[in-house]
Amino acid sequence: MVQGSFTRTERRLRQSIDWALVATYLVLILIGWINIYASIHSSAPPSILSWSTRSGKQFVWILTSLGLAGIILQLLPPRIWEAVSVPFYIFVLGLLVLVIFVSSDVKGSHSWFDLGPVRFQPAEISKISTSLVLALIMSQPQFRISRLKDFLKAVAVIALPMLVIVAESETGSALVYLGFIFVLYREGLSGWWLGLIALVVGLFIATLTLGPYWAIMLLAAALLISNARVEKRPGKLLGWGSAALLALSLIPWLWGLLTKAVQARMDYLNSRIWVPQAGESLDYFWSFICGINPVVFIIAAAAVAIPLLLWKAYMKKKGFLAISIGAFVAGVLLVFSTQFIFEKVLKDHQRSRIEILLGMKEDPSGVGYNVNQSKIAIGSGGFSGKGFLHGTQTTFGFVPEQSTDFIFCTVGEEWGFLGCLVVIALYVFLIARLMADAERCRGKFTRIYGYCAASCIFMHLFINVGMTVGLMPVIGIPLPLLSYGGSSLWSFTIMIFIFLALYREEKKYF
Repeated sequence: MVQGSFTRTERRLRQSIDWALVATYLVLILIGWINIYASIHSSAPPSILSWSTRSGKQFVWILTSLGLAGIILQLLPPRIWEAVSVPFYIFVLGLLVLVIFVSSDVKGSHSWFDLGPVRFQPAEISKISTSLVLALIMSQPQFRISRLKDFLKAVAVIALPMLVIVAESETGSALVYLGFIFVLYREGLSGWWLGLIALVVGLFIATLTLGPYWAIMLLAAALLISNARVEKRPGKLLGWGSAALLALSLIPWLWGLLTKAVQARMDYLNSRIWVPQAGESLDYFWSFICGINPVVFIIAAAAVAIPLLLWKAYMKKKGFLAISIGAFVAGVLLVFSTQFIFEKVLKDHQRSRIEILLGMKEDPSGVGYNVNQSKIAIGSGGFSGKGFLHGTQTTFGFVPEQSTDFIFCTVGEEWGFLGCLVVIALYVFLIARLMADAERCRGKFTRIYGYCAASCIFMHLFINVGMTVGLMPVIGIPLPLLSYGGSSLWSFTIMIFIFLALYREEKKYF
């Protein structure tokens, strides 16, 4: 009788685990292991299990990760994670601060603990601790994301480890934290915040590539469209606003024509023996006028329009219009501070990577070498790839960090477009499955944690793949479950299997 009861319990446990999610996890780590071996092999490759190679060491990390997964699923009670989330968060935050002072410099970063034969990066597990505390806080019955106090609590939980990681010079790991905005959005945060973040990034890029004038024009256009969306009858607003923006957009062109004409006149005056003639003082006046930056015209137009719009917002009780005016002023300040941030705040290697990414300069043999070689490797793979261990870029080591940050270019070269498609499809399935399972959960803690895990994996995937194909700056971030490294593999394993344990507990009530 006891034996039969035990068997039924084990059967229920097996049935409550999302085996599709587990299978996707296993396939991804297997693909990663094979491609790590391909990325480090030579003309006479050692065994894939050789401890002297990264593939052999990764096999050990895989075995220990599976052991961790088993412990989380079978030995630890699922609700322990809710109970230990705050102490765990504080402990990891302490490690993040400590590593700055006790670690050695690794490529400009102070983020690794040297533990004898292995190294440990606390930034990897900080995503787990942040996800757990964020889920704990936001799952409280009284929590409302629309309330400023609660919103600031959630932001503080995300911002604290993120700022410490920035202090470690681990920009890539810090950027992953921006993915938590999707979790806040799922829990009721207004979509305007997503638009605001996109606008800030757009202004930064537009200022660097197009200049302040067109960045401010982009800001004005975005605010015009936003106000039109909240208006009951937006036709008049769009008509007058579009006409004003069109007129302002013609100023640089007209100013260019005027400048050429005045410059031609001044060249003529300076080429002859000067004899004062009537009207020449006017020529010099126009020369002075043409030296004025056209941005002044936008500022002048704004100086006239803003008081009128503020009066309209006050008289007609249009709160969104008043907010838009404040956003415009803040956006203009951001535009004019972008150059300072770019030159004084960012480090030399960060500036160089952004300049190459945005096409502001070319450096195929310097900072842009990694990306250039990565794109060559991926492009040379064609539709179906060159075959396992037949990648020339891989064999001869043209791509630095090919088993870690640039593991995806090994997939592209040896398995081609089809291989890349399969890998990305597996990630999409993994992320979608996490979110789908999270939506089925009755408990808010499990649901929010599931979305946190999905967001972290998505951000790693987006940044890493974008980096290898030249769509993102090179910031050193691993591809989940594929890249070489124990810290990364352990952290993603723990993150995924904590959710599976919580989901299994939830499934008892389905």
